Amino acid sequence: MQPRHSGLSPQTVPAPFTITTDRSSYSPGQGVKVQLQALGSTPFSGFLLQAREVGGQSAVGSFTLTTNAAQLLTCSQNPNSAVSHTSASAKTSVEATWKSDAATEGKAIQFHASFVQNFRTFWVDVTTPALTFTKPSTSGSASSTTPATTTALQPTTTTTISSTGCGVTKVCFSQPANCDPAVRSDCYFMSAMMSSPTDRAIHFEMTGPSNGYIAFGFSDDQKMGNDDIYICGTGSNGQVWLQHAFSTGRTTPQTVPLGNVSDVKASVHNGVISCSFTSMNTISTQRTTGLNNTYYLMFAHGPTTNGQIQIHVDTFISTDKIDISSPRALGDAAMPSILKAHGTLMLIAWMTTGTLGMMVARYMKGMAKGQNLCGKDVWFLVHVAVMSVTVAATIIAFILVFSYARDWSDGAHPVLGCLVMILSFLQPIVALLRCGPQHRLRYVFNWSHFLNAVVIKVLAVAAIFTGLRMIDRTEDQWLVKVMGGFFGWEVLFYILLEIYSRKDKSTGEYTFLKLLFC
Repeated sequence: MQPRHSGLSPQTVPAPFTITTDRSSYSPGQGVKVQLQALGSTPFSGFLLQAREVGGQSAVGSFTLTTNAAQLLTCSQNPNSAVSHTSASAKTSVEATWKSDAATEGKAIQFHASFVQNFRTFWVDVTTPALTFTKPSTSGSASSTTPATTTALQPTTTTTISSTGCGVTKVCFSQPANCDPAVRSDCYFMSAMMSSPTDRAIHFEMTGPSNGYIAFGFSDDQKMGNDDIYICGTGSNGQVWLQHAFSTGRTTPQTVPLGNVSDVKASVHNGVISCSFTSMNTISTQRTTGLNNTYYLMFAHGPTTNGQIQIHVDTFISTDKIDISSPRALGDAAMPSILKAHGTLMLIAWMTTGTLGMMVARYMKGMAKGQNLCGKDVWFLVHVAVMSVTVAATIIAFILVFSYARDWSDGAHPVLGCLVMILSFLQPIVALLRCGPQHRLRYVFNWSHFLNAVVIKVLAVAAIFTGLRMIDRTEDQWLVKVMGGFFGWEVLFYILLEIYSRKDKSTGEYTFLKLLFC
């Protein structure tokens, strides 16, 4: 399956291409549609496709083509047992139909493909889940399979999901931690239970409040990308649907055939979606495959539009990897240290030093009137110092979080943060270019400097609140409430200072401010 590109080795990172089939089992004479597809915008120029017995090395069965972009090959002395490209043109999708032969009867088969992006970049032996053999029914027609990537379900009233057995018979993952969905309607919950140590069947459950969909997935890391996902959502007609999907990078997951899934139940009650099903599909993140490996668990929920999932509203990730065959209860992951540093720096910048710098510039000029240091007013030096710390902290915080997230696709918070960063960076530059105190246009700088500072402060506070909402997992949102109280106290302080500063200006005295700050 390896191209003869002299001196080059295949890629070891996950391929940006996939193979899908329209069914999870096959019967003699029954065609299986196989599709090679690019998961993103990157096309492939070459490919090789075969079907093999699971664990085997020889090509089995035969293909027929539906496109001129492919050709049939003879492999393992078996005519038409492989499909390959006819030119190096860019391709995003190629489809062929495979049928079994007598040698494959009764055996599980698997499709294998190699993809060539360019001469130096290629992937070898990308595989599908195994297709099982199904005997024809007594009427002579092949038994039914599940060809679609989505299964539509009528809501039932029998989907009761609870935390009973968590850590004893099943792996559980919930938010808030250790919540029971049978008791609390705000509980996001998933569980996985193996039927037996020797059985590949896993019974999955998931439930949670959502206006569109809930989903869980298996991942090799704590970031989105190369994840094996199951999605349960609702349509406009009240139907519930179940999808199997695979994510590549931070893009919408691509649906794949549902595979060997059975005993599917679903319900929607008071905005809470619940789904349970049994799957014999192999867990695959492309880098690791199987039931004896460990994975991080992810849970997400969000809206749908015309049956299509939109970007998630929130997501929860397990603190560590789990073995699906070892029952335990899990909580969501602790916040990464880099995000803690980002939040800390932004709080320091815009709830302490930034506030102090603005207060000094507006209300404390008169207190140090006539007191100079290095030829500059003391109040001015204090203002410059604390605002320099504010801008530096903002820049560092922005770099930290951007290096971690590498995008701004999580709602209003990153947009607000980018605006704060841009305006904060411009503020000292404009200040350095200001005209002299006696210049006739000095008032233009004074007002623009003041208004820009107010806008930055408002945007920074909004960014802080939206950021806290993203990380606050507590039931009563106490982090947001504490910050609300702190900000309310700050606003009250500004109002009092403004009142007294105006009163003092009329008398020419600053007695109250001296008493307050000295």
